[in-house]
Amino acid sequence: MTKQLLECGKIVNTHGIRGEVKIVPWADSPEFVCQLSTLYLDGAPVAVRSARVHKGNVIALLEGINDVNQAMLLKNKVVCLNRADVALEEGAFFLEDILGLQVVDEDGRVLGHLKEVLSPSHQQVYVVSGEREILIPAVPEFVLETNVEGGYIKVRLIEGM
Repeated sequence: MTKQLLECGKIVNTHGIRGEVKIVPWADSPEFVCQLSTLYLDGAPVAVRSARVHKGNVIALLEGINDVNQAMLLKNKVVCLNRADVALEEGAFFLEDILGLQVVDEDGRVLGHLKEVLSPSHQQVYVVSGEREILIPAVPEFVLETNVEGGYIKVRLIEGM
């Protein structure tokens, strides 16, 4: 079953005295989160009055939050987006949609399932759980095809993987 609300960041602090919040984005870029006109807190929609990028984070002013005291109450809350509010580019997907997909090699042998996506730096790493755990950099050299509808990811392994 496809989840409609997807986590896209976490409110980690307030910003200034007007009620703005600082959101650490869990998306490809903070700009992606800034384009959303509605975020969801505890499942409830909240209009975004303004949003901008600041030092890799998102500074947002949310409807109904008018001062720093109200903003403080949101600290540590996870913010979500509604997948219906986002038009993804061709070939793009939400990480939520690939977790659990079967991972196969170039010859079609099943290696396991995508257990987790790590983001230790700018490059994501897929954690594949099967007979053994395999770490695969999520770059075109190793990830040959991601077929969400077909339920699989095709990868190329090299010696030592």
